[in-house]
Formats: sequence, structure tokens, C-alpha cells
Amino acid sequence: MNKITFIGAGSTVFVRNVLGDIMLTPALQNFELALYDINPQRLQESETLLRAMKNTANSQCEIKSYTDRKQALQDAKYVINAIQVGGYDPCTITDFEVPKKYGLRQTIADTLGIGGIFRNLRTIPVMLDIAADMREVCPDAWFLNYTNPMAVLTTVMNTAGGIKTVGLCHSVQHCIPGLFENLDMDTTNVRAKIAGINHMAWLLEVTRDGEDLYPEIKRRAAEKQKEKHHDMVRYELMNRFGYYVTESSEHNAEYHPYFIKKNYPELIERFNIPLDEYPRRCINQIREWGEVRDGLMESESLTHTRSLEYASHILEAMETDKPFKIAGNVMNNGLITNLPQDACVEVPCLVDASGVNPTYVGALPPQLAALNQTNINTQRLTIEAALTGKREHVYHAALLDPHTAAELSIDDIVSLCDDLIEAHGDWLPQFDARRETASAIR
Repeated sequence: MNKITFIGAGSTVFVRNVLGDIMLTPALQNFELALYDINPQRLQESETLLRAMKNTANSQCEIKSYTDRKQALQDAKYVINAIQVGGYDPCTITDFEVPKKYGLRQTIADTLGIGGIFRNLRTIPVMLDIAADMREVCPDAWFLNYTNPMAVLTTVMNTAGGIKTVGLCHSVQHCIPGLFENLDMDTTNVRAKIAGINHMAWLLEVTRDGEDLYPEIKRRAAEKQKEKHHDMVRYELMNRFGYYVTESSEHNAEYHPYFIKKNYPELIERFNIPLDEYPRRCINQIREWGEVRDGLMESESLTHTRSLEYASHILEAMETDKPFKIAGNVMNNGLITNLPQDACVEVPCLVDASGVNPTYVGALPPQLAALNQTNINTQRLTIEAALTGKREHVYHAALLDPHTAAELSIDDIVSLCDDLIEAHGDWLPQFDARRETASAIR
């Protein structure tokens, strides 16, 4: 029996969508759905929920939980990853609270910024351990990564990990529907071209029946900016740089040096920026899961409708050789000609039995490539820090981060990094100063 392994299966709601989709896909019946998580209670909850869904769907998939990761991966054909190393408590709390002592505020902190850097540093070693297991027991498997920070982790798995990896994100899928809904525009027959990097891909072209829709989009956006709404940062970026960016305003507020500034506190109100948004979401998700958990666990049958998540469609295309188009995060390899070859880019990809096939984009408008490059700089130095274990590269990554560098001095940035390394403790053993000193003495 072929196997689809889900790493991080304790993410019960996400497992319900992704593996529920798979159980409803005819071409993916008779696969074993192998569940693995380090939290045994959440793992058991996911298995219980999936078995109830299987009863309703009359699926032929076999559901099996594993407490040993390598056994879960053994002979897998596909691996889906949705881990969060360190969780909300303590690591996300640390990522937000320590920078606050320096006056550095964040909204999401899971991709770039000082929070994104440290989320990467504690996640990369785990990802490389997964890659090592896969090279041993399922070297030909495709790895579908849903874990943030997307660009860095996808790069690491493809390069240092040696695993065929595509990164999957929702931002491109939601770009046109969200933009058009907010501007009260019709999405019928709309065609779009989107490319860039994860969370900072650009709506390069948007047409209907050959007509360029950007003039109308910009006209309505200018009117919309006269009132408070949830997407003010992206509209301002579009106004200044000419193009709409895929990921949300709360994310993009911290990818650039223009919006969260302690010397300009009025910008928070002006652009309706939700500081500390991610911790609030985590608290709400924990509370909401607690409210529905018992009812879901007691149900012997649960219904599911196939979602828009890419995973089942990718696997279906690979199994049937019927092409499916996605926005995938892949290594550049000449796809976007004015971004570095070793960068991870987000571009249209066709999926079929041959795998994930990225499409050529060419050069981005120079101002967009420049904005992407500011984020790529930090991504590359974060990878260097993680792979070498050198603390100075942690400093370099933070010094190059647009938001951090706009707010703090060099000395404060270095001090902040040291404080975060100390606060994370055993989550970042490779940067333990005591180990570095002992190594130097030896």
C-alpha cells in the first residue's frame, strides 16, 4: 500500500482539511495515511477525527498513527509537513515579548523580522532531521511544506536537505478573491499573473477579456483609503510601488521599514495595523479548539467537503498525470531573472506525473525585485546562521532585516539577538555561548 505521511498531525483542524480532502479524492484511495506528532494526545485526537470522517466518506484509505518518525516515513511516497517548533508557549511568546523590551513591535512574526529569524533558527534543525530520515527510508518522496517561514524552510529542504520539496501557501489563492471583494468588483473571467517570493509575490497582470483592470483597481483603492479598512498597508504599497502584493497587510506591515515605527506612532492608527495580532490568534485558536474538541471527538461520523488546499490536488495530478496549476515555492533556477539563483521564489507551476514543473517568469519590475531582495538578504543570512551555527550570522540576518534595522541601532540589534538566544535556551542549543567557549578552549 502506498503511503502519505503527515508530520505535525497534531494540527487537528489542518489535518481535517488536508487529509479529509485526500479521503474524498478517488485517485488517492488505498493509500495509508500515516500520522506523526510529538504530542500523543493531539495525535490521538487527529486519528479519532479522521476515522469518523472516513466512516462518512466511505474512504478506502487506511489511517495509522506512529510515535516513531522514521517508521511513519518508511516507504512514504508523499510527505506533508505542518510542524511548529516551540509552539505558542513558550516560543511565540518569547519572539514577541523580548523585542518589546527594545521598543520593537511586530504583528505576525512568523516569516521575516526578528520573530521570523528565530522561528527559522529553531525549526531548521528539526527540518534537517526529517530530511535525514527521508534520505534513509523514503528518498524519492515529494515533500509538501506548509510550515512557515516558507521560503527559508523550502530552500533548506531542497538544498541542505536534499529532498524534493515544494512550499505551499494560501496567499496567492486568496489574492484576487480578497482584493476584488474588498473593492466590490466582479471576479468573473479574471486572469492574473502573480510571481515574486512567498508572502511578497506581486499581482503583475490582472485582466478581463484582454482589458487591464489595474486602473479601476487603483481608482477604487484610492477611494477606499479614505476610510478605515483591513488592507490599508497593501493599498499604500500599491500606490507607491505600482503593484498589489499577495500577503495580508498585517504581514506586510512588518516586511518593510515604513509602517511600524516607534517615532511615528500615528502610523499604526493611520494604516490600521494590528500589533501583536499573531498571539491573539493563537489564544483564540486554543480557546476555540477547547470549545469544539469534545463534540468532535464523540462523533462517530463527520462530513467534509473538499477544500481548496493544494495538497490533494497536487497528489491527484501526480497520480493521474492530469495537470493541475498551483502557485508553488521552488528554487529560482532562472525563473525570475533579476532575483538570485539560490533564492526560493513563488511562481506558477504545473503539476503532473513528472512532478512540480515551475514556469518561467522573466524579470520583475525593478522596484519589486528590489523589495524582494531586502527580504531575501535576511533569508540567506538566516540560513547561513542555521547551517554554520555561527552567532555572528544571526546578527547579520537581523541587521539586514528592513523593519529591525529601521528601528534599532547596531548595538541594540546585537544585544536583542543575544537576549533572544538566551531566552530560547534549549530551543537554540547550537548558539549556546557556553558551548562556543568550551569548543574554543578545546
